Amino acid sequence: MDLEYRCGGPSRGLDKKGCDTGHYNQMNAFDYLADISEENTLTDLVEVQFKNTRKGYYHNVNNLPLQKGDVVAVEATPGHDIGTVTMTGRLATQMLKKANLKSTDEIKQVYRIAKPNDMEKYEQAKAREHDTMIESRQIAKDLGLKMKIGDVEYQGDGNKAIFYYIADERVDFRQLIKVLADTFHVRIEMKQIGARQEAGRIGGFGPCGRELCCSNWMKNFVSVSTAAGRFQDMSMNPQKLAGQCAKLKCCMNYEVDQYVEASRLLPPRDIALETQDGTFFYFKADILSQMVTYSTDKRLAANLATIPASRALEIIKMNKNGEKPESLEEGGRKEVKKPIDLATQEDLNRFDKKKKKKKKKNKPKAEDGRKETAPSTPNEQ
Repeated sequence: MDLEYRCGGPSRGLDKKGCDTGHYNQMNAFDYLADISEENTLTDLVEVQFKNTRKGYYHNVNNLPLQKGDVVAVEATPGHDIGTVTMTGRLATQMLKKANLKSTDEIKQVYRIAKPNDMEKYEQAKAREHDTMIESRQIAKDLGLKMKIGDVEYQGDGNKAIFYYIADERVDFRQLIKVLADTFHVRIEMKQIGARQEAGRIGGFGPCGRELCCSNWMKNFVSVSTAAGRFQDMSMNPQKLAGQCAKLKCCMNYEVDQYVEASRLLPPRDIALETQDGTFFYFKADILSQMVTYSTDKRLAANLATIPASRALEIIKMNKNGEKPESLEEGGRKEVKKPIDLATQEDLNRFDKKKKKKKKKNKPKAEDGRKETAPSTPNEQ
């Protein structure tokens, strides 16, 4: 197949070797070094993606001309698995550092580019996944196990199945493995995942309108605390702070450092401002715009005044020196514009008055029934 049509259309200024072929969209990354001819000769390491967010790293020991989007058969235990190449060359080695592999001996090899016979077995194995998941859930329920099987993934050759499950407590699933092996006649592997990993495997869209970060690009999950929401002055509403996994949204950590740094430039909340107009208490603040609102009442919103944070710090410094500014605003008191009452400008009952209908004047008609016309002027004659 011509390279420029590998991604559904002609090239548009970027080499299409690094684009997404649409076979796997989750965890996709653009390989911006794919058009460099010497890139693939630097290392034989390739990144291969399987179902949903599962990825693996393999050595191209046979020196196959692999490019992003190629479907390959890779070494598995036992047999082989089918996946799609998502990264080659130097970037694959960089991605390997984030994989947190315990030993480089875990890296297996790429056997070959998938043949039609391999793809036929692969499609047959994938067709069994949904029914296997439904039946395995019923088996776990019958055994009285407190666990939820969230997904099932068959190996490319159909000899092994991975069961992803969620459990709050420790589960003894030895009997479950025996029943599953006798029922489906495959080798069973159990993998425990968390609620965030389950959301990443299922996929979906967040309230921002974009694809979930955990299913799009996020690989490592960092703990999220409610303190991140407090720093950003978020409403402590669990329904708004929780994502589709029922955990705190991961995106709460994205901007918290910026809010923490910006909040250091704000005046302390427990210090009141003394002016000749009176005492003003801290009410609220817009952290990023560095604007602070003060109230004359300590508990209620009364006579609110919004000033820059720099002005508030200046007044605090003046109060320490025993000085009181004339007002909160810089430059003295400003005349407050009175609101205009639009209701007093005109009579509200003006719409209720009925308009008098104008009588139409009927023009005189000639004796023969035709309308009389004005006599023509000499110029018109």
